Amino acid sequence: MKKFISCLIIIILSQNFSAQTLKFETLLNDKISIRALQLYDGKVWYSGTDSKFGFVDLKDSKNQKQLKLYDKNLQFRTLAQDKNNFYAVNIESPAYFFKIDKKNLKSEVVYSDTLKTAFYDALNFQKDGYGVALGDPNGKCMSIVTTENSGKSWKKLDCKYVPELLNGEAAFAASNSNIYLKNREMWFVTGGNISRQYYSYNSGDKLIAKKLDFVNGSSSSGIYSMDLYYKSRFGIAVGGDYTKQAENINNIATTNDGGETWQIQASGKNAGYMTCVKIRPNSKGKDIVAVGDQHISFSNDFGKT
Repeated sequence: MKKFISCLIIIILSQNFSAQTLKFETLLNDKISIRALQLYDGKVWYSGTDSKFGFVDLKDSKNQKQLKLYDKNLQFRTLAQDKNNFYAVNIESPAYFFKIDKKNLKSEVVYSDTLKTAFYDALNFQKDGYGVALGDPNGKCMSIVTTENSGKSWKKLDCKYVPELLNGEAAFAASNSNIYLKNREMWFVTGGNISRQYYSYNSGDKLIAKKLDFVNGSSSSGIYSMDLYYKSRFGIAVGGDYTKQAENINNIATTNDGGETWQIQASGKNAGYMTCVKIRPNSKGKDIVAVGDQHISFSNDFGKT
């Protein structure tokens, strides 16, 4: 689903969540829309519009660098990393899969999808080089491309192994956070006329789709983002309708069993549409930050309030 958000500054939230205080700091001034961030080596790394990729040092914001990964103006909404490399995929066809060496920042195209319908919504990698790219429907199923060797080779899952999409169902290219990987387990979420969570216990094999009683009914509504605390299998999914930003009914759900069951939280009692959610590290799922176009929200009770 093709949605555009202007983003001219990067913000960093303070870690003092116990006092529920926020610190805003402008790190980058540029004409760019940024949808995807990664933290590495004390720096914020980003990919965005006009083929731009770069970093800003968190300790010294004057220490920053920006590269152009391609001579044409590609639009990036994804960024992921493993132990040695960054990866980014542009959204429109042809979709180029870029691999960027962390040591020298040299980049190369390691895979391309030339289908006219190619549109990649999210990308995620594990440290060992296992990665998954999630794209808009290819025929009757989501386009899912995987690699087991840090991008040296890629495999697109055959639709016969992926649950058939329901009418009006797709994924959002909002914040590169609608897919989660851990130990070859994979979760991702969709929206539109219906919201579902997909799960595979082994690198995309035997994908299972489960419907969530989430806000739906239009191409702009549904689940936009999810995160998981793997040890306890606690997870959270957020979203809404970006054309009706104030609406806040059935747009947050949590699970305590890795997606077997979901419970709606704070319906009618939250700030509205949310495009990204993250569980605070070391909080075991208790502390959660969610971001929308018009708000930043924090929960310290597993998303209940």
